[in-house]
Amino acid sequence: MTARIIDGKALSGKVRAEVAQRVHALQKHGVTPGLAVVLVGENPASQVYVRNKAAACEAAGMLSRVISLGEDTPEEELLNVIEALNADPAIHGILVQLPLPGHIDTGLVIETISATKDVDGFHVSNAGLLMTGRPLFRPCTPYGVMKMLESENVPLRGAEAVVVGASNIVGKPMAMLLLAAGATVTICNSKTRDLGAQTRRADVLVVATGKPGMIQGDMIKPGAVVIDVGINRLESGKLTGDVDFDAAAQVAAAITPVPGGVGPMTIAMLLVNTLEAAERSLRT
Repeated sequence: MTARIIDGKALSGKVRAEVAQRVHALQKHGVTPGLAVVLVGENPASQVYVRNKAAACEAAGMLSRVISLGEDTPEEELLNVIEALNADPAIHGILVQLPLPGHIDTGLVIETISATKDVDGFHVSNAGLLMTGRPLFRPCTPYGVMKMLESENVPLRGAEAVVVGASNIVGKPMAMLLLAAGATVTICNSKTRDLGAQTRRADVLVVATGKPGMIQGDMIKPGAVVIDVGINRLESGKLTGDVDFDAAAQVAAAITPVPGGVGPMTIAMLLVNTLEAAERSLRT
């Protein structure tokens, strides 16, 4: 068996095109969706992510505002910046790029973002709404995964879904979205005993651990759909996921590549969340 590739780059292009059309429609009502991204420090990876997000916004016809602060920026100054963005009617979405410097309380920063502008979906109010099946914003990476499964017509109702990784950013919200779609969900982590026994039950396997090659081909159920959220840079400079792609592709029915899989969808769904926030602003 050779798995078909789930092309996140191609799908994200379709999503972005749809977003651009809806942005144009909103502009006829005098509203241009606006996203503010706050970057603290000079983390090279974060700088790349922020540039990519800004470019994607501009390509879709959205307002993009990047606010760059120094590594030693006091926490209070950052909170004041966020409060000003909360009050700015031209900004519909606010994203603070993580990780933050160690002297800043990440939880406090996230909770300071208005829940109605929290396009990352990390605010405790949005996490609670997701848990109760009434999401305002779905976290972008899990949202992107669900869009990929939908595009592949993967039947989720009654399916066995296993999520490896239990972070607040990916694993937990991923499990909630799969549950809402009717799947039977198991959440594992790197310490799960006999992890392979769990993953081999999965009709849908989502892996987000940050451990390169953690899932081997013999840990995958024949015919499963495998979503690799991990992105790791090896000493050689090569990017790789959390799944041994070559081995898994011989067992799975469908699999996401790294790069070119989940990554592009994360940014695409950030645009969707920002657009939806702007659309809601017309109704309030």
